[in-house]
Amino acid sequence: MKYLSQIPIYPSDEPLRGPGTLGNPGSEAGAVGLFIAFISGLIGLMTIIAGLWFLFNIFFGAIGIIGAGGDAKKMEGAQAKLTTGIIGIVVVISAIFIVDFIGSFLGLELLNPIRYLETIVPGR
Repeated sequence: MKYLSQIPIYPSDEPLRGPGTLGNPGSEAGAVGLFIAFISGLIGLMTIIAGLWFLFNIFFGAIGIIGAGGDAKKMEGAQAKLTTGIIGIVVVISAIFIVDFIGSFLGLELLNPIRYLETIVPGR
């Protein structure tokens, strides 16, 4: 008698695998490598988004100052955008240094995704 769990649902004897190394548990990257690659990619993406937000705030803050024409309320709004952009980029740069410090303290290279991408990308 065969149980329902013993009936193959795919044609070959090889189990189904997901895309990439997340679907390949036997990959050489391992769980730590995948975690570090994920964190590195996430940090890189967040840094790019924060840099674009900084440029957006600086650009429109400067345009606001130019177009204020002596109006104190418009000038305050433009200065607030500039201040927000500068504080934001300082926080992002500080966060990168803190993550690097924590990574070096734990012995992980969180800000070096290239080393782990070489193990994740097949054919390299």
